[in-house]
Amino acid sequence: MSAYLILDVDIHDPEKYKTYMEQAGPLVEKYGGKYHVRGGPFEIMDGDWKPTRLVVIEYPDMETAKAMYDGDEYAPIKAIRHSCSTGHTVIVEGK
Repeated sequence: MSAYLILDVDIHDPEKYKTYMEQAGPLVEKYGGKYHVRGGPFEIMDGDWKPTRLVVIEYPDMETAKAMYDGDEYAPIKAIRHSCSTGHTVIVEGK
């Protein structure tokens, strides 16, 4: 069953974040991830959530998504993201 990693990212240092994206992309692909949303315009339809930049990545299953996100390979890349942005991340199981 697919799983989706959903990030709402507020970028504080775009140049450093570009480095993050260049490193994260190949690792996402290595784990079978597929970007469905990588920024872009959006509209708030309900509620008071104020996302900044949305990213949605589909993985083959929850275990693979967690293995990538919590893994040693992603740790230094995630540190780059944390150094140049703030935000929220969730993983949700799909159908």
